[in-house]
Amino acid sequence: MRDLSRDKSLLAINSATVKPWTLEQLVEGCARSGITGIAPWRDIVQAVGIEKAGRMIRAAGLTVTCLCRGGMFPAADAAGRRAALDDNRRAVDEAAGIGARSLVLIAGGLPKGSKDLAGAHEQVRDGLAALLPYARDAGVPLAIEPLHPMYAADRACVNTLAHANDLCDELGEGMGVAVDAYHVWWDPDLPRQIERAGSRILTYHVCDWLVPTRDLLLDRGMPGDGVIDLPGLRRMVEATGYDGHIDVEIFSAENWWKREPGEVLRICVERHQTVV
Repeated sequence: MRDLSRDKSLLAINSATVKPWTLEQLVEGCARSGITGIAPWRDIVQAVGIEKAGRMIRAAGLTVTCLCRGGMFPAADAAGRRAALDDNRRAVDEAAGIGARSLVLIAGGLPKGSKDLAGAHEQVRDGLAALLPYARDAGVPLAIEPLHPMYAADRACVNTLAHANDLCDELGEGMGVAVDAYHVWWDPDLPRQIERAGSRILTYHVCDWLVPTRDLLLDRGMPGDGVIDLPGLRRMVEATGYDGHIDVEIFSAENWWKREPGEVLRICVERHQTVV
């Protein structure tokens, strides 16, 4: 397993972690801190424009581990599904424009008023299949990210790495997975599914699961503050040959988002070297 204790070159910062920083602030802060990777969300890329964003990132010498996010495929009608596909094609263009190594996709949940989970699964599969040729042409790998089952209804009906692996098996070249510690740590089948994913692991995200969790979306912990065995999980991921960055992605409305982002960045570096 790689030694992180003295090495910041394997750390990437997801822009959500240092909210409300702009892309300019994220790039400058990471470059100043010796951090070599970023994982921006689309809103801060769109705020400056794809071309300017790409120039800024390249000038700083930063790796874009992934762009967050596309997906959200299920919809109540054909018009909604077409709109989702159009937006995902725009996300592919944005990822290509900033040199992202992958586009993270969140499946989407049940369409409004629906209880048809199997139908939502089918819509996700069909949406991925429709998007994949466009992404292949653009040279942008698609990373399907399974989310914790608590999000099955409203955010993502792909909830296990096994399901994500099945989609990759079916759809083939250009598909991969995003492994996020927050969403997969609980899964008793995780070791086998990480091994199965192998080289299809396109990006790896860390934060921590707090006990108690006060908000199911916006109360994630800094690595080391919760119950996830992060070194053990990293050991499994790196055993597949994964040698990419480790992205710190924290949604924390009542704690970390209320702190000065520079302080948050400093603590991310510290925990990367001592906990992750």
